[in-house]
Amino acid sequence: MAERLCPVWAGYFLASRLRRLLQNPYRILSPHVKPGMMVLDVGSAMGFFSLPMAEMVGPQGKVVCVDVQPGMLTVLARRAARSGLAERIQTHASSEEAIGLSGYDSRFDLALAFAMVHEVQDPAHLLGEMYQLLKGGAALLLAEPAGHVTAPDFERTVALGLETGFVEVGRPQIRLSRTAVLVKPAAGPGSAHTRPAGSV
Repeated sequence: MAERLCPVWAGYFLASRLRRLLQNPYRILSPHVKPGMMVLDVGSAMGFFSLPMAEMVGPQGKVVCVDVQPGMLTVLARRAARSGLAERIQTHASSEEAIGLSGYDSRFDLALAFAMVHEVQDPAHLLGEMYQLLKGGAALLLAEPAGHVTAPDFERTVALGLETGFVEVGRPQIRLSRTAVLVKPAAGPGSAHTRPAGSV
């Protein structure tokens, strides 16, 4: 799934308290994560966003954490156990070609892809998989690092999402990031197609 992977040792920095000063996960996620949700964290690394989401979904929710590097997931599982969140976290080691969550189509209420789409070999395939895994009306919060991904490259990624079938509904501001919220349209009246641009 990944072509230019973040090394496992760097995962400790990505999960650090210092990073929270720049990118507070609770502030970023609070508009999107609600109690009882089933959330997909693609490229979860050591759980910088996964563990806060596990707190936010509550005991009835679940966060499925996907990463191509088993070492990242091992550390994430240990951190979840120490935080008392192990029952709300499920880890899944993907291949380099696909997420590979068979049996999960249309089950997720939200997907997060934070600073990882630029690392994959086939972004269109990845976006297509996430589209299949999301319920109708569910959102994908897509963010890429502004220091690594140019504005034109990010727009090309968003365009791939739109070609997949997503509808863009917002551009939330996240420090050091280029961000978009894409929604999988729900069937029938009141679908995502009817939402005004910029709404979430």
